[in-house]
Amino acid sequence: MRDVTYSMGVSLDGYIVGPDGNFDWTVPDEEVFRFWIDEIRGVDVHLLGRRLYETMLYWETADQDPSLDDSTREWISLWNPLPKVVFSTTLSTVQGHARLASGNLAEEIERLRAEPGDGDIAIGGATLAAEAAASDLIDEYRTMVHPVLVGGGIPFFPRDERRVDLELVETRTFGSKVVYLRHRVVR
Repeated sequence: MRDVTYSMGVSLDGYIVGPDGNFDWTVPDEEVFRFWIDEIRGVDVHLLGRRLYETMLYWETADQDPSLDDSTREWISLWNPLPKVVFSTTLSTVQGHARLASGNLAEEIERLRAEPGDGDIAIGGATLAAEAAASDLIDEYRTMVHPVLVGGGIPFFPRDERRVDLELVETRTFGSKVVYLRHRVVR
């Protein structure tokens, strides 16, 4: 059965976006960007909430910029054809290799887990991930912890009162002092 993973950049105090809506502190250097490229290779489908979907729309036409470097072009070549499922109550259409979710999150994940494939089912966006976490659907939490305190904003982890035991399965420190932590949910 394919794993459901939640992976995003996060501040040391636990936020994916600061109180001002800014997340410029997550812009990766070349080493971290290479890591993200390698990680996306292991994904079969990406589930996104509306806000992250709209942020990632940039990549649909980014390849038209002749000044892009090879790493950015490589990311685009992997991200754009990747199947995406968008969860939104306000969008009526989506672009690129995306479709609007036809069911609720649990139904969608159950359907995707039943399909053949070896790659992960990745979740992007804190709101969508919080819903998945509340239903105990996340198998791995993958955090790229940036050395910054932003003081508030949108939290990476849901703020409910539920305990989840985790096992550390991988860690890596980058030259930029960003730290990758991969935890598996203990079942």
